[in-house]
This record gives sequence, C-alpha cells and structure tokens, in this order.
Amino acid sequence: MREKLYHIIEPQSKHSRISNIYDIVMMIVILLSFIPLIFRDDYPIFGAIDVFCVIIFIIDYILRWITADFRFGKESALSFVRYPVSVMAIIDLLSILPILIDMSGAFRAFRVFRLIRALRVIRVLKIFRYSTNMDILASVFRAQRRPLILVMLLAVGYILFSAMVIFQVEPATFGSYFEAVYWATISLATVGYGDIYATSFAGKLVSMISVLVGIAVIALPAGIITAGYMEEMNRRHRHDEDEED
Repeated sequence: MREKLYHIIEPQSKHSRISNIYDIVMMIVILLSFIPLIFRDDYPIFGAIDVFCVIIFIIDYILRWITADFRFGKESALSFVRYPVSVMAIIDLLSILPILIDMSGAFRAFRVFRLIRALRVIRVLKIFRYSTNMDILASVFRAQRRPLILVMLLAVGYILFSAMVIFQVEPATFGSYFEAVYWATISLATVGYGDIYATSFAGKLVSMISVLVGIAVIALPAGIITAGYMEEMNRRHRHDEDEED
C-alpha cells in the first residue's frame, strides 16, 4: 500500500495516469495558494483558500514522510529521520508553518514575526517537484554547479573590486562602500537605474569598463545553462530510446 502511494506522489517515478493527475492537482493548489499574496486587503475567501491549501500541503507532507524509505531506497528507520532534513521537505515545511502560525495567533503581539508570512512565497519552489521541465532545469543546475559557482564568484569578486575602485575615485558621489557595491552590482547587470552614477572622468571610465565586463560576465551563465540544458535533453532522449529498445 505504501509503495503504491509512493509511486503516485513521487513525480515521474512511474508514468501512470493517477500520478500525473496528482502532479497536476498539486500544481493547481500551489498556484491557488499564491492568490492571497497578491492582494493587500484580507478577504474571508483568502482565509478559506489558505486553510484549504495548507491542509493539502500537510497531507502531501505526511504521505511523503511515511513513504520516505522508498524514496531513499533503504527500508530503514533512518529514512524517516533523514526525510525531514532533506531540501524539499524543508521547503514543504516552510510553506506550511507561516499560515499555521498566522491562524493560531502565536506571536501576533510581536510584529517582527509577521515576516514569517513572507516565507509562504517559498511555495513556488515546490513546483520544481511537479514539473518535468523544471526537474530538467534542476538537473542542469546540479550538473553545471561548478562552472556556475565559478562565474558567481567571478561576478562577486569583480563587484567588490570595482566598488572599491569607484569608492576611491568618486568620494563625493559615494558616501559609503555599500552605495559603491550597489552601483557596481547595477552596472555589472547593465540595468542602469540612474539613481546613482559617476560624475568625474575617472569615475566614468571605471563605469564604462564595468559595463563592458558586465556584459561578458552576465552572458556566461546563460551559455552554461543553455549548453547544459541541451546536454540533459539529449541524455534523457538517449535514455528513452534505450528503454524502448
């Protein structure tokens, strides 16, 4: 019985109609749970939506917990201990706790705890579990994590370095190093908000170099992800062909 449940709730574990329906229903519930978050005012219907969605999420969480031994491939009690600390289980829990705290009224006297409600937006990460394309994208990020981390470190290093340079050549414009880091980040991304910019010749020169480097650095992750995505698609295509043979 538990094994059948596992094959229903675990996306792509088996290409069965029931499993596909479960995935679609969960995707709809996740999207439905975002409706109260796009309005400032609270309406009674939003409370009902929150309660309905959190009940579904709790049921899904429990089902995944009681079938954890099939997920980790070990019929051992350790699987049930390991599951709550897995990435997706933590995401599931964070998507449930804010509404439970809000409904219970706990910490309501402390306004700072209302920030917990913002964690409900983490539900969007649950979509990765139910979407094949997003599952492919997640696989690409895992496979290409080293070059992506290298590019990220390169970008962070250049931001900190260029911020240090502009902070020295434009002391009148940048009152703090944080403002310089903000400028460097915007310049690297080639966004150009125009709220803070260099006015001296040296500052403008640094800005031009920063934008040129930014174009190159921003293009690198796109190329890595695209190449990785095509490689993953080809790998899965070959795998499907081998299974058919």
